Amino acid sequence: MAPKRAANTSSAPSPSTSAFSSTTTTLSSGPKTLSANSSVSDIAVHVWQQYLTTTPQRTMLLDAFMAFLVLVGGVQFAYCVLAGNYPFNAFLSGFCAAVGQFVLTASLRMQTSSVEGASGKGASSVPAKAGKGVTGRRKDTDGVSHERAFADFVFGSLILHFFCINFIN
Repeated sequence: MAPKRAANTSSAPSPSTSAFSSTTTTLSSGPKTLSANSSVSDIAVHVWQQYLTTTPQRTMLLDAFMAFLVLVGGVQFAYCVLAGNYPFNAFLSGFCAAVGQFVLTASLRMQTSSVEGASGKGASSVPAKAGKGVTGRRKDTDGVSHERAFADFVFGSLILHFFCINFIN
């Protein structure tokens, strides 16, 4: 609900105005928050700024590669629809390679990204697993190391591309 307006209409500053200025200074000193009536562009800019400030560079590199794979798959699909699909097995092989590489990269991103604690934002989307503690924070000893996750990614990519090349014939 919208806040009620002050009944005072005199030229003197109302208590709501002074409260607003103190709230503004409090919000500007802490992290920027969004109100319930923020515009879509404000929300998008806020989410983008939070992503840039809180995401590690390794994860942003994986995200850029995943965006590239989506672009490649989209271009292949558009070409197949517009120009035809004469060598259909070549289209299927290329499209499956893009989708499969996207899935492998998403798996690598999930294994190498750190998980916030239970009191942090996004903890509700992480299910609590037995033996991992209450906080939900992932330790290197609990899961797969980053080096092992990357080795699995490379091995899976080699197998995927081996099958895609064999499918082209």
